[in-house]
Parts: sequence; C-alpha cells; structure tokens
Amino acid sequence: MSGKSRLPLVLGLTVAGAGGYYLYNAGGNPKVAEKKLEQDASRVSSRVKSELPGREKEAKKQGEEWAQKAGSKIDSTFNDARSKLNKAEADANAKWSQTASDADKYRKDTAATLQKKIDEADKKVEEGASKAKSGVSSWFGGK
Repeated sequence: MSGKSRLPLVLGLTVAGAGGYYLYNAGGNPKVAEKKLEQDASRVSSRVKSELPGREKEAKKQGEEWAQKAGSKIDSTFNDARSKLNKAEADANAKWSQTASDADKYRKDTAATLQKKIDEADKKVEEGASKAKSGVSSWFGGK
C-alpha cells in the first residue's frame, strides 16, 4: 500500500455519485437537480440546527462531568503522593532517631572502654611508681 491518502479519491467519487443521483432523479435536467439538492441541503441544515441546542447542553454537561472526574483523579493522586511523602518523612525521622541513638550508645561505650583502659594504665603506672619509690627508699634505709 502506498503512502498516499485515498481521501481525495473517496471524496471525489462521493461528490460525483451524489451529482449523478440528483441528475438521474431530475430526469437529466441540471436546473431541477440543483433545486432538489438545495431543498435537501436546507432540510438537513434545519434539522441539524434544531438538534444543536440540545446537543450543546449535553456536551457541556458531559464536559463538566469529565472535568469533575479529572479533578477528582488529580486530587486523589495529589493526596496519595502527599501521604507517601509524609510516610517517607516519618520513616526517615525514625531512622535518624535510631541512628542518633545508636551513635550516642556507641560514643558512651567507647568512652567507658577508654576510661577503663586509662584507669588500668594509671593503676599500672601507680604500681610501678610505688615499687620504684619503695626501691629508692630502701637505698636510704626505708622499707
């Protein structure tokens, strides 16, 4: 199938067929065929115009319904996104709180361990100093 549109061909054949129909019904007289075509066009036009006011109200009502549905869908999507954001924020705050608590516990444990090691080292230094003092005292007649 080629890329060309067949619409012009179809429209041309439709117009030629309509012209042939009116010319045949008019007995081959072009003036009568033209009058008959104008009468039919006038009748169709008046029918369309009489139906348009009702159609306009229906179309307006339909448009309002679609707008309302679209608006409620947008509101629903926005509220859903907001609730997910609030949940994510609450989760992040909970994790931050837990992390801060864990860090504080680790800091306290590290400080206690460090203090214990300092105390042990201090005790060894004091024991060493005490031994050295007693050793020096023994040189000068002390215990």
